[in-house]
Amino acid sequence: MESENQTGVAEFLLLGLSENPELQLLLLEMFLTMYLVTVLGNLLIILAVNSDSHLHTPMYFFLSNLSFSDICFSTTTVPKMLVNIQKQSKSISYTGCLTQICFVLVFACLENCLLAAMAYDRYVAICHPLRYTVIMNPRLCSQLILLSLFISIMNALLHSLMVLHLSFCTDLEIPQFFCELPQVLKLACSDTLFNNILLHFITSILGCGTFLGIIFSYVQIVSYLLKMPSTGGMYKAFSTCGSHLSVVFLFYGTGFGVYLSSAATVSSRKSAVSSVMHTVVTPMLNPFIYSLRNKDMVGALRKLISKISSFH
Repeated sequence: MESENQTGVAEFLLLGLSENPELQLLLLEMFLTMYLVTVLGNLLIILAVNSDSHLHTPMYFFLSNLSFSDICFSTTTVPKMLVNIQKQSKSISYTGCLTQICFVLVFACLENCLLAAMAYDRYVAICHPLRYTVIMNPRLCSQLILLSLFISIMNALLHSLMVLHLSFCTDLEIPQFFCELPQVLKLACSDTLFNNILLHFITSILGCGTFLGIIFSYVQIVSYLLKMPSTGGMYKAFSTCGSHLSVVFLFYGTGFGVYLSSAATVSSRKSAVSSVMHTVVTPMLNPFIYSLRNKDMVGALRKLISKISSFH
């Protein structure tokens, strides 16, 4: 196959989840519903936290930022897929593909950092309750958000700028429903050794580093709770961590599946399903996980919905 540098004019082809025309309408309806549920659910979380003064705490401050990140994460990939299905097209411009890569990396990394910040918040709240308001002050919370955003943007820009130096072959088919960086690197005609080393190195540092930080926080929490004389107090303290732990296992579990399917030689179908779980299903489930087991959040959502209903 003859290779050529098409970085200025190339269009990539997103093969999507299925090439069966009969499934296109079903996929359109399913992903449109999932996207609307994701946006509505996370938007309700943000509005509930901002409208209820009882939820103006570090835990819910991080949660509202996580919900915002989830909305952006889904918006980066799903609308383009829906448009392509509707138009019966598979194309995405080179600029659009690079932009999608950049924003996917930003919000995936941001969510990763926010989950670590939330774990630290739970550690301070349970292990140092008397100093909680002093340690987790508004300034520190804002600094953690800004630091997470800075790391995420720098990470995304680094990888995106590295892709700009690559030339691509005439075969530009991506076996995904969005431009995933590892899949795009496989299409390059130029040497991608440094790109792949950088990708795996930074992913390992950021992913494993934050995950180990979360594990360390919960090891400290568990060891502290085991020393408590009251089992009731232990259960009450640990119940506040249940939702966060569920989201952590969901995010890292699906993320690990995407990482393995991209690194290993697996079928495009399995790789696409892993990506759907990570980029679409996880952001959709997060609001349900945080609201169903949280009485304060349920109460705030009821107040918010009653306020909205009163306007009609």
